[in-house]
Amino acid sequence: MLDLSVYSVVSVVLHLYELTLLARVILSWLPLGRDNPVVRFIYDMTEPIMRPFRGVLPPVGGLDFSPMLVFLVFHWVRGIILGFLWRLGI
Repeated sequence: MLDLSVYSVVSVVLHLYELTLLARVILSWLPLGRDNPVVRFIYDMTEPIMRPFRGVLPPVGGLDFSPMLVFLVFHWVRGIILGFLWRLGI
């Protein structure tokens, strides 16, 4: 049977967003134009969370490590949210 608890739905949504963040990182390595509708959608979905972290860590050898910081903070916040929902039992 399909489990549609709040915990499950939020967990899936957060996981999908995490995959979108990963897709953005991979797309940044590829020579695709941002005029591509799929690329534009992914950038539009992830820019609000990426923007505050850009420039926090200085680039090393031309590499921007701010996405790594985004993933760390995202996992931390995801754990807090899911832990809270788990304790509530919803």
